[in-house]
Amino acid sequence: MNEKRRITRGSSALLPGSGFEAAALLAPQQALTLYFSHAKMRAPAIEFVPLDLAHSRVLAQRVLADAAYPAAPRSAMDGFALRSAETPGRLRVAGEVLMGHAWPQTLPSQAAVRIPTGGVVPPDADAVVPFEDVRVDGDSIEVDSAVPAGDAVTPAGSDMRAGEQILEAGRRIGGAELGVLATLGITTVPVYRRPTIAVLSSGDELVEADASPGPAQVRDSNRWAIGGTLQALGALVRHFPSVPDVAQRFEGLLREALATADAVVLTGGSSVGERDLTPRIIERLGAPGVIVHGLRVKPGKPTVLASIDGKPVIGLPGNPTSALMILEAVAAPIVCELGGARHEPEQTEARLAADYKKRPGWTWFVPVRLEDTGEARIAYPLEMRSSMTSLLARASGFMTLDETVDKLPSGHVVRVTRFKR
Repeated sequence: MNEKRRITRGSSALLPGSGFEAAALLAPQQALTLYFSHAKMRAPAIEFVPLDLAHSRVLAQRVLADAAYPAAPRSAMDGFALRSAETPGRLRVAGEVLMGHAWPQTLPSQAAVRIPTGGVVPPDADAVVPFEDVRVDGDSIEVDSAVPAGDAVTPAGSDMRAGEQILEAGRRIGGAELGVLATLGITTVPVYRRPTIAVLSSGDELVEADASPGPAQVRDSNRWAIGGTLQALGALVRHFPSVPDVAQRFEGLLREALATADAVVLTGGSSVGERDLTPRIIERLGAPGVIVHGLRVKPGKPTVLASIDGKPVIGLPGNPTSALMILEAVAAPIVCELGGARHEPEQTEARLAADYKKRPGWTWFVPVRLEDTGEARIAYPLEMRSSMTSLLARASGFMTLDETVDKLPSGHVVRVTRFKR
């Protein structure tokens, strides 16, 4: 028996009503560690895009400064550029530095020049005195106090030095990063190709979103919720139609999804039971197959983490809250790795609005609503109902309570992870 199966399918008592072996279930971080050690994910491909299309893409190569920025000392204030050694005293105004132009001559002795914020400081000057700190008298100024050398001057190379790494590979490009790239003259940007992820829901009860469901049917909301979160994580989404719990049809659609995408996210069909198809069909499609089946978490116990020939296959529970929560809290690092990005969830701290109790020995992902009172940020835990579609839309994010926690008092400071929108 190989290591994968020994860890995930050991012998122990079954959890009541679930078919899962309690002692074999892994905590989320254990599951991810095991997954990445077995999955052998493919390295993301690199492509080049113009600067105006680089926003939100993931940088594929580090960026080094090609020179010093700024190239010359610049004024940090509107004022007069001068020699600090000639202050205090009376100085003749010898002219004005214009934006976009260097001072064309040597600065005369006992003289100063007008300079705007950002103007290039003349080579013979070493300080700038603001307009409000001098008295102007005709074509001269009076400086009453000594001006320190370097005052109100931004030195050459103080922003970036030649050869300095400014941006690292794996960083998602935002406005600040675009500014750096433009400053360095990088108008064709190396980025990782966005992974295409197929999304597929299974269940006899599912109908399409534009259909009128019968009393025992539901519209397939999972596919759209999962697709939206995958897009927020930087993936391109390929929607497949929902499929009933028929092994041959499910396997055929899964094979098609694997052939046309870099990864597949499935919802439904991962619990332990005669008609739950996901784990046993995955096992037939390629190596290493199912790496993890079942997590010691609430919600989302029947999660499947698998890989087929370097392509991740993530099996999420069928309940809407469970499916989306597990994607956000557990599977997101896999999606980010697929696209070459660092997993950097947005987090904030808040105080619990009330006492909270949970099952010890398990990790719980608890949806919360955040409210800013002006004095503090308050986290209101929401009642966990995995079958609800609207629960996470009402929540601001979720708090992760690990296995060591069994209860928290009102007012306790918790860390809340915001949902990807």
